[in-house]
Amino acid sequence: MVSGTVLAVEAGAPLAGASVVLVGTARTVLTNAQGQYRLSAPPGTHTVRARLIGYEAAEQRVTVAAGQTVTADFKLAATPLSLNEVVVVGARTSRTAVETPVPVDVISAQEIADNGQTEVNQILATLAPSFNASHQTIGDGSDHINPASLRGLGPDQVLVLVNGKRRHSSALVHVNGTFGRGTVGVDLNAIPAAAIERIEVLRDGAAAQYGSDAIAGVINVVLKQQAEHLDLTTTA
Repeated sequence: MVSGTVLAVEAGAPLAGASVVLVGTARTVLTNAQGQYRLSAPPGTHTVRARLIGYEAAEQRVTVAAGQTVTADFKLAATPLSLNEVVVVGARTSRTAVETPVPVDVISAQEIADNGQTEVNQILATLAPSFNASHQTIGDGSDHINPASLRGLGPDQVLVLVNGKRRHSSALVHVNGTFGRGTVGVDLNAIPAAAIERIEVLRDGAAAQYGSDAIAGVINVVLKQQAEHLDLTTTA
């Protein structure tokens, strides 16, 4: 057994939380509030190391006999910490159309395919930072038509266009305490993801142009134009 106290050189104050290690083994303990420690060690000669962040580590060689407790006290000298320079870089996502007067996220068909989701709501929730939609439970028809939110506003304040034309709302009124209770939104999942060429998300209010149902923003779904083309997608 090895025991002792770990103190600071400058003031002689005990150092709590210092790590005392039996070098070459996994045996380690932390000092208590009084800077004291007790470390189990087998008989033999060992190197004991004490260290604490902000202090220079110290070592001692001790010889432990069977049934004997050896004292090893440490005094650690404070040392300044030098940290490497931290550089934080921010950048816009490449799919945002920054040339437009308001920010528009353009999600391509390739991004939709790479996403792996099959529902348009979940695709947008993954790729559009201001869009949110989640599956409801025990929510009557809301279990099947998930209420969607853009910028935290209700489903009836998100305008959905298909090829630039207004998409009709569903006939479901969200009830039973679900998100958007009392509102009627558009069922985005009724649009097949495989038929989408791109999705444009206007993350700003456009009520002056489109009306009150565009307070949260506008989602324009552009469909593929191939008339004689067959796409087959499978998921596992």
